[in-house]
Amino acid sequence: MVEARKGLSKLPEELAKHPEIGAVKITRRGKPVLAVMSWDVYESISETLEIMADPEMMTAFLQGVRDLEKGNTYPWDLVKQELGL
Repeated sequence: MVEARKGLSKLPEELAKHPEIGAVKITRRGKPVLAVMSWDVYESISETLEIMADPEMMTAFLQGVRDLEKGNTYPWDLVKQELGL
């Protein structure tokens, strides 16, 4: 148990140093029971699930992807000018 505590206490620093890890799998008797991840990763996943659950947002997202694939985009300089930035 002490070894597990030491490992858990080091996880935030390890995940911050190596964000590509994403999450660490915690097992019990060889079976996954928990995932430990940085708060940023958790928030990102939560926001993504929220967007995916909203039909209007998903429709807008998919339309944006189609527009990108077709090249229907606006130059950033033009957008900034129209927004007065």
